[in-house]
Amino acid sequence: MNKQGLKNKLSILALSMFRKDFFGIYHGSISAKTESNRFIINTKEAIFDALDETSLIELYFTKDYRWKQASIDAKIHFSIYSQISEAKFICFSMPQFTTAYSLQHSIIIPKDYFGYKEIGSIAIIDPKQFEDWYDRADSEIPHYLQANQTNIMVIRGYGVYAYSRDIHEMAKKLAILEKSCRLLMLDNSHSSFDTE
Repeated sequence: MNKQGLKNKLSILALSMFRKDFFGIYHGSISAKTESNRFIINTKEAIFDALDETSLIELYFTKDYRWKQASIDAKIHFSIYSQISEAKFICFSMPQFTTAYSLQHSIIIPKDYFGYKEIGSIAIIDPKQFEDWYDRADSEIPHYLQANQTNIMVIRGYGVYAYSRDIHEMAKKLAILEKSCRLLMLDNSHSSFDTE
């Protein structure tokens, strides 16, 4: 696919995810690998409901001046692309129900049909102290994804990293995960009312 086509796909997905509250105004990141040593990612100034030419930047694996304009997550995306060959698209989002559920639990076990069939149970990773998380994230995230042979990682109080060869498959998994966590939280709140 040409680069303009990839940018259009990223823009459409970002708008959809922004509307679902997966991205904040300047919070989150989305990227696509363009060649074996390059990828397109949002800039640090990107507003996700209006990604355009000025808010997407192509980075080479060799760092240059463009890296200063890129998302704070560029290092993490680079590490995933350079270590996991099947990663074609990467997304970091903070879906509210998944992130909220991660604060009180150590595993997500969907009780709904689609969550059970499509994603199954997902461990929630504790980043430990937040002070040095960004210093560790670019090595810990790809390591976890490879060691656990998964393409989705839920990090307590931080958000979700996902990658895929197909952008629609990645978006679908994130949406199912968020819906499953929302249902789990609704179920928990009903259970607590029943016991009172």
